[in-house]
Amino acid sequence: MSDLNKLGLAEARDLLRKGETTSVELTESCLKAIDAAGALNAFVTKTPEIALDRAKAADARIAAGDAPAMCGLPIGVKDVFCTKGVTSQAASGILEGFKPEYESTVTQQLQDAGAVMLGKLNMDEFAMGSSNENSTYGAAISPWKRAGDDTNLTPGGSSGGSAAAVAADLCLAATGTDTGGSIRQPAAFTGTVGIKPTYGRCSRWGVVSYASSLDQAGPMTKSVRDAAIMLEAMCGHDAKDSTSADLAVPNFEAMLTGDIKGKKIGIPKEYRLDGMPEDIAKLWDDGTAMLKAAGAEIVDISLPHTKYALPAYYVIAPAEASSNLARYDGVRYGQRATLSAGDGITEMYEKTRAAGFGAEVQRRIMVGTYVLSAGFYDAYYNRARRVRSLIKKDFEDAFAAGIDAILAPTTPSAAFGLGEMKDADPVKMYLNDVFTVTLNLAGLPGVAVPTGVDAQGLPLGLQLIGKPWEEGDLLNTAYALEQAAGFVAKPQKWW
Repeated sequence: MSDLNKLGLAEARDLLRKGETTSVELTESCLKAIDAAGALNAFVTKTPEIALDRAKAADARIAAGDAPAMCGLPIGVKDVFCTKGVTSQAASGILEGFKPEYESTVTQQLQDAGAVMLGKLNMDEFAMGSSNENSTYGAAISPWKRAGDDTNLTPGGSSGGSAAAVAADLCLAATGTDTGGSIRQPAAFTGTVGIKPTYGRCSRWGVVSYASSLDQAGPMTKSVRDAAIMLEAMCGHDAKDSTSADLAVPNFEAMLTGDIKGKKIGIPKEYRLDGMPEDIAKLWDDGTAMLKAAGAEIVDISLPHTKYALPAYYVIAPAEASSNLARYDGVRYGQRATLSAGDGITEMYEKTRAAGFGAEVQRRIMVGTYVLSAGFYDAYYNRARRVRSLIKKDFEDAFAAGIDAILAPTTPSAAFGLGEMKDADPVKMYLNDVFTVTLNLAGLPGVAVPTGVDAQGLPLGLQLIGKPWEEGDLLNTAYALEQAAGFVAKPQKWW
């Protein structure tokens, strides 16, 4: 078979189990596609030897009748996950050359499930960004183009490399992380599926931290079914992560019936922003009609504190980042700046951090340090924490009133061109997170599903927001939406 890299996880798994292909063949197809797609800058570290070794081992397990859920399936891993013996920089210059002596829990669980790691994927530095332009490796580039326009587009951020790789069929699926929308926004920009699970569902151990109370790992895939398969492999309690939930992991794929009759879907009025593009408004209306036609009851709801989410997020996340990133100082690992005669330890810290951190990371560290400083802690940080509690209560009240899931846009627009927002007021870039940050503040699961294209042929997505720990029900609703939307658009190959 040719073009095996174009398969999804479920299709490839079934072919493997029928003996109609091998993991080595799948892996070689992906490696060939990766080598041919250098223009996308999606993979920043290739691991062909590791991939082929794991593929051969997977084929042996399949032949022996010992094939776990992800056995033999080639995936990409976001550079924020520590992978033993493989460069793991979180796309930052300050971690140049860092090769961990340990494996993150999520990637270890995927490895235990038989997944084949093809390499590490590009991202915004320390997961700080919405366009993948804040990377020491340079920007990842979307495989999509506007109709009649050759401008390079962003694949979104921070999991831009993951989104680009999945959309361009360089891998069957990829890992991502979501602190304020970094799985869902790039999924919407690239016509892929991305789910941010409930905070605590996936272990954070071995994931380079940005904002510890917000970060959560999740899969980026070609379909909702694939997301269910991969999420199950990624989940599970981890004693090494104090925020990891000690809960049983359901068989998410088995819950994909597509039956949502009687489910109450909330439509939050606060998400209908002034000046919302017509394409996004129509997409939302169409998605609402699809769910209603599938038997769901549509209910208008209010999430009154939504307008405070973005400012609260951009206080809390930088505050946590300023604490987490204090460990990068050039002493124990990573880059250390060249010192001048007479320089002491203070100069070493200053020069190393100035050279090693990119502009956006420096900006967020300074904002975070400011809001935590004496005299401003109560005015900014504590106030933001109180707003976070109110946002969480808005969702709790909606679910307590019988709402099963909430439907909203994922992004305020389709993908924009690289460079179009880079030099603008950074707040304009932050506005890309307007629909996504609420979930992270509340710790809720959310899934982005591609449901249409805009006037220029670019993909657009809707997100469904679910109850805590109810990823199975959420994925089933997403599956019903996916089936109704029938999204099949793919980027035309130019790379």
